[in-house]
Amino acid sequence: MILDIRKAGNAGSFYPANPRDIKRFIDVFNDAVNESKRLKEALKLKPKAIISPHAGYIYSGFTANIAHRVLANREVKRVVVIGPSHHVYFHGLSGSFFKEYETPFGNIEIDTDYLELINKNFGLVFAKDAHYKEHSTETQMPFIKYYQPDVKVIELIYSDYSSDKMAKIIKWLLEDSLTSVVISTDLSHFYTLQKANTLDSICISGIEKLDTNILDVGCEACGILGLKAVVKASKELGLKSIVFDYRTSADVTNDSSSVVGYVSAGVY
Repeated sequence: MILDIRKAGNAGSFYPANPRDIKRFIDVFNDAVNESKRLKEALKLKPKAIISPHAGYIYSGFTANIAHRVLANREVKRVVVIGPSHHVYFHGLSGSFFKEYETPFGNIEIDTDYLELINKNFGLVFAKDAHYKEHSTETQMPFIKYYQPDVKVIELIYSDYSSDKMAKIIKWLLEDSLTSVVISTDLSHFYTLQKANTLDSICISGIEKLDTNILDVGCEACGILGLKAVVKASKELGLKSIVFDYRTSADVTNDSSSVVGYVSAGVY
């Protein structure tokens, strides 16, 4: 059964409900990116997948924006967004069995035919309630609609699932030249800035070296399952990785006593 619209449940909280306000964010982010000598060559890449954070745009929007801007360099038919469930516990991997996905920039068509193909090959569930308020995936959608207005999307949300099973799906997706993948994750939560930097450096090293063994020894990403899966799949496909940006909530709040870490990266 395909439902009509996956409503935007977090507009006005994690990101602005008004598209003009989102565009103001993006314009400010890109002004800073355009002045970065470090990112000059990275902005030319055409990644098959990105890793992107999912906090409020005021905290992690700059980091996420870079990844989505670069992802748009590659012309594809669809973007598959994969993130952890924060509100509903369930077994399996849940697909967005809706016709459209609502964003402030307009609705995005969901690629239901491709979703059914994923379901046929790998077996999905439909934990409907998990989709309605899930911000890990939803925060990616306005960026996708802004930078790639004509692509279709698929939302995959996981709860109790295997990173090995996920890696097989991601590998299959990455082998498709018409598909891009977004892996949504934040890094460590509520440590001091010094402790967060130490823990997050493990995650970043695992991404840079495409090594799941590194991720297993201290990376505290909330989307660790998806992160491990994309690292494993990318390694098996002989891809390369690049980290675009890393920062913490302290960059905005100036509070170093309890921070959340954010990273964006690409595989190509």
